This record gives sequence, C-alpha cells and structure tokens, in this order.
Amino acid sequence: MKFPPPLSPLTHLTRLPSLPRLPRPPGPRLSSALLGATALELFVLAGRLAVYPFGLAPERGGTAPVEATDPPAPATTVPPVVPSAAPPVVLLHGFIDNRSAFVVLRRTLTRHGRRPESLNYSPLTRDVRTAAGLLGRHVEEICARTGHSRVDIVGHSLGGLIARYYVQRLGGDRRVRTLVTLGTPHGGTAVAPGAGVHPIVRQMRGGSSVIEELRGPAPGCRTRFVSFWSELDQVMVPVGTACVDHPDLDAVNVRVTGIGHLALPVHPTVAAAVREALEAPEAGEDDATATGTTSAA
Repeated sequence: MKFPPPLSPLTHLTRLPSLPRLPRPPGPRLSSALLGATALELFVLAGRLAVYPFGLAPERGGTAPVEATDPPAPATTVPPVVPSAAPPVVLLHGFIDNRSAFVVLRRTLTRHGRRPESLNYSPLTRDVRTAAGLLGRHVEEICARTGHSRVDIVGHSLGGLIARYYVQRLGGDRRVRTLVTLGTPHGGTAVAPGAGVHPIVRQMRGGSSVIEELRGPAPGCRTRFVSFWSELDQVMVPVGTACVDHPDLDAVNVRVTGIGHLALPVHPTVAAAVREALEAPEAGEDDATATGTTSAA
C-alpha cells in the first residue's frame, strides 16, 4: 500500500490549522534518529511501568472497567446537547495498558477546557468486536450523563482499532464526532507480540477478519478520522499501516517524526496537535474537505 508524500503545509486541511511540528532529522541521519527514538521508547516504558498501578482503578466519576460478562446497559433518553460546551473526550488505551497512558494528553485537554474520560477495558477481552460493543455502551452512558449527543474519541494502538470498529461497523458514527488514532494498525501490522497467544492481538495482524471487515464499504459515515503515524514506529509494520486509507471515510493522516510507538500518547507536541484536531469545527460548519496526508513533524 503506497501513501503520498506529505503535502505542503496543511494543503486542503482548513479544519486542522497550524499543526505543531517536531524537529525533522535529515535523511542521512535516520539511523541516529532511530537510536534516539529507541532510547526515548525505553524511557517512556520505564515511566509507564512506574505509573501503571495508578491507572488500574477507574477514575472518579467514571465507570468501572468494562467486562465481556457485564449485562447490557438499560436504555436511556439522551438530554439535548449543551451547545456552549465542547463534547466530552473518551480516551481509549492500547493492549495490556490502562488509563495511565494518557496522563500528558489528559492534562493538555483539561487545561484547555475539555472533559476527558478514560475507559479501562479488560485485558481478558478476546475480541475487537466485543470491546467495540462495550465502548458503545460507555459512550451512551457518557451522553446520557453529560447531555451531549456526540463525543470525541482518542485511541492509542489497539484502542484506536476498537474505536474505529465501533464507528464503522456498529453505527457509532452517530455518536462520535472525531476519532483520533495514535499508532493504530488500520491496515494490520506484521509485528504483533504474542499473536499466537492472545486472540485480540491476532486480530491486529494484516488479513485478519477484523481488518478485512474495516476494508468494507462505509457509505455515509459521519465521523471524521485523524490518524497520527510515526515513521519510527517499530510496532507498525509497515509504518503506513497506521494511516486510514478508505474511500468512504473523511480522514487526515498526520505524520510524526522522531518518536516511536509508546511515545505517541505522551509526547507534549503530539498532545498539542491532538487538541487542535479536536478543536476543529464539525463537518458542515465549512465547505472544506479534509481527506489527505499532512505532517506534524
């Protein structure tokens, strides 16, 4: 799958103004950049392990970690949306992770008046489809509680794939205004640690039934997609698999340079770019289209 080179700054992207840029290393020094990104990944991993226990419990005011055995949520009547406030933001972590992965992004969004809520899905969940259904229940609960008819979602890695399945295959586009993904294997990845052990990881590989379902038609999908991908992401193989490439979807692919997979949800510059993407107006508020590729690097 071929992807076009980055467009000139923000060509055709009037709904994503002035995305911040990370320093781009020169081409001949790519090996040095990879070495630096790997060192940063190890540093981020150490930090994530240190804060991981603090993210096991559900956040105050939120809901408990969702399980496949939970009973269906009762039907609720969603109150009218509050027009003066931005929609809530749901943060969805990656495989064998928890809400602690979003400590930097959460702080950035909160500082700018957003209301992020993290969802811990169970590591025992064995199917993307099941996890997507549980996400849908969580979104309905948020809408009923906050009075908003739509939410934004930010998903890292597997979390982005779960959110996309919910939007594209379970009718979640009526609830999700913008879906931002960070290092998500939209086209399936050849690197899937433990693929022979955990079924949900096998579903992240290219050619899986889930990936093939997402290649299917999605006419009239109302959600806009912003996918951040890094050329130094060693988990996404090939790196272009983290881009949304679907003719029916309103998608922008944002290239990040100089960092790897684990650093995507915690890098301050990426967090600022995610915030700007979420602050862009809803579809219908301008006549521009936002399909293409840009760069945050």
